[in-house]
Amino acid sequence: MNIEQARTQMIEQQVRAWEVLDDRVLDTIQDVPREDFVPYRYKNLAFADANIPLPHGQSMMTPKMEGRLLQALDISSADAILEIGTGSGFLTACLARLGGSVLSVDLYPDLTQQAAARLKRLNIQNVTMESWDATKGEIPKRFDVIAVTGSIPEYDERFHNALKLGGRLFITVGTGPVMEALVVTRVADTEWTREALFETVLPPLVNAARPERFVL
Repeated sequence: MNIEQARTQMIEQQVRAWEVLDDRVLDTIQDVPREDFVPYRYKNLAFADANIPLPHGQSMMTPKMEGRLLQALDISSADAILEIGTGSGFLTACLARLGGSVLSVDLYPDLTQQAAARLKRLNIQNVTMESWDATKGEIPKRFDVIAVTGSIPEYDERFHNALKLGGRLFITVGTGPVMEALVVTRVADTEWTREALFETVLPPLVNAARPERFVL
């Protein structure tokens, strides 16, 4: 496989074609070596329009969804970012390239450890990795940007409560076959706006609260 040709095709045919036109985002996806974050057995799928499997039943987002997420969050170089769901660490690396600092949390310590090792090899130093369950309890501080990489069945206000004034949250809400990707902005101490971006299907966060089902 010609890696650079495959990377360029991914960006042009998947990411840009899905209305990702922000040059900073496109350059970031171009510069971060996605192939270094893909499990060895799936290396041939590194640039495919596919959710690549990870341990514990997790998966990498598709490149086009990563691009839309990064564009929607409008990240600046001074932003403090919280990523919920580290996964492979590829999106973490992109967030770190665009922002000021990243706290990336995942339920599974082995995923954060493996991602941290990948980031170290790329000399990405503005990321802190932690392992805890972000679906439980309050988030302990506020952030300029929050990226939730798994879906939740029902909207959870704890995430938007952890935004600073002007902060942006990317989150996907609903259950299959249709979920809605949202960007939520904190515009006042007790006021937020929501923008629906697109419909999609994304694996749920482990332990996210499920709505009760009524059986007739």
